[in-house]
Order: sequence, then C-alpha cells, then structure tokens
Amino acid sequence: MSTFGKRLAAALDERGSLCVGVDPHPELLESWGFADDADGLARFADTCVEAFADTAAVVKPQSAFFETHGARGIAVLERTVAALRAAGSLVILDVKRGDIGTTMAAYARAYLEPSSPLAADAITASPYLGVGSLQPAFDLAAAHGGGVFVLALTSNPEGPQLQHLRGADGRTVAQVVVDDIAARNAGAAPFGAIGAVVGATIGTSTADLSNLNGSFLVPGIGAQGGTADDVRRIFGAGLAAVVPSVSREVLRAGPDPKALRAAVASLAEQFAFLRS
Repeated sequence: MSTFGKRLAAALDERGSLCVGVDPHPELLESWGFADDADGLARFADTCVEAFADTAAVVKPQSAFFETHGARGIAVLERTVAALRAAGSLVILDVKRGDIGTTMAAYARAYLEPSSPLAADAITASPYLGVGSLQPAFDLAAAHGGGVFVLALTSNPEGPQLQHLRGADGRTVAQVVVDDIAARNAGAAPFGAIGAVVGATIGTSTADLSNLNGSFLVPGIGAQGGTADDVRRIFGAGLAAVVPSVSREVLRAGPDPKALRAAVASLAEQFAFLRS
C-alpha cells in the first residue's frame, strides 16, 4: 500500500500542481444551463468527470452542494468520486468534518474506509475541537493510505478571528495546529499524510509553515484574489508540497468539456514552478 504522500507527489509530477474544486452551487448550474435539481446536478457532475478525470491531478468536490439535493444528490456524489478515482485523479472530499469520539470515527469511516460508497483519497477536517479530536480520521487514513487536510489558515475573512489568537505560550491557534500536524508527520517521505489548508489570501503568515512535512491545500486563488506570486511568498522553500485549489476560475469555462480541460491546462502551467 502506497502512502497518501507518495501518491499525491506522483500525481502532481504526472499531471501538474492543481486541484480543481467542483462546487455545483445554484448560480453555476444556471450559468451552465442546468436545472438546480438532482438531474441538473448529475449533468454537471458527469461533465466534470469527462473534463477533469484524466486531466487534473486532484479534484475536490464540495459535499454540501450535493447534500442539498438529498439522497439523489449523495448518489451523484458517490458515483462522481468513484469515476474520478477510477480515471486516475486523486479526490479530496471537501466535508470539513470535526467532532469527537464515536461521531468522528463514523465520519472517518464514511469517507476514508475503502469499502464505503463515499470513499475518497482524502478529506478536509476542522480542528477546532482540538486537533486530537481528529485522531479517528488520522488513524483510518494511515491504515488505508488516505490523507487528511486540516484547516489552519483559511482564505475566508472571518478566519483570523480565531486562527490568529495567541495562547499562553505565545503561539497563534494556527501555529498550534501546524505544529501538531508536523509532529504527526515526522519522518514521513516525501511528506506525511496530514496536510494543512492555508489560503493564498492570508497576507503575512502568523504561523511558521516550514516544518509541516506535509502538503498544503491552498484555496483563495483566482476569484478570491490569490495569485501565483502570493503562493511563492507564503510558502518559500516548501513549494513542492503546495496544491493550489481553484474552482471558479476553471468552472466559469463550462459547460464545454474541452474548454474546461483547457482552463485546467492553463492554470497548471501558471503553477508549473511548483514542480521545478
């Protein structure tokens, strides 16, 4: 069994350093000429699979937009995740789960247990009940070669209200999260299975990211204002572990699959320096 770190590094080398977000919100469905219902969602998802499955290194479906359509929406998500993975894309399921005890263990089984209908390569998770509360996800990821991306410095403007707060030891909350992840990733090569979500719009970082020994999932690029220059500035010598995440900048090219693939290729080229 290959570790998530090894599989991610191989995918980025082969297909370029880009994660494509699949966010089928109502306005986007409408702009593609699709109805905001389960049938429109299915058409959207099938188009994304056709466009990205053999093109993008990583694809990140946002679970919430599928969940809004109930059981039929979840069924679409299940087959979308399976189809993307079968074609060679790594799938990060964007669920941002964070809970305690048996509940967190259930979330972990739902997304990281290979036999689950929603099994993905990795998930996003929220550490604000304590990073240790995510242990069931870390354990299951380690057992099956999966990954977990933990929120650290997010791209939303409300994030600093919590993430920049300092504790008695002087560290920011974000630094505590990063340090905890780094300790869990120690010794892994090329990097550990636990990554951090760090937005390209954070400005001056309030955390030392240099010792994470994990990958960085980096939203906020494009429509939110983050640029390739921001990525260079924030991550410095750690660029090889950066996975830029873009959704609107790609999805606005739809629904033509060829145009979507061209958008992926163009953005991947902008970030080609990450693999040099």
